[in-house]
Amino acid sequence: MSNKCEICGKGSMSINKVSHSNRKTRSISKPNLQRVKGVVDGRATRLRVCTRCIRSGRIEKRPV
Repeated sequence: MSNKCEICGKGSMSINKVSHSNRKTRSISKPNLQRVKGVVDGRATRLRVCTRCIRSGRIEKRPV
């Protein structure tokens, strides 16, 4: 399972964690992905979507 949003393509980023002594340590920042049931091409499917896409309404939720 990849760490990538199926709507916008947002994925993992390489970052530097910087300590008080200004020492840098490489780290990976992962996106906040949630599994939601959405409608794609008229069919209800499960998607891994970032929270920004959910909040902005880019994903159409499945009707209840």
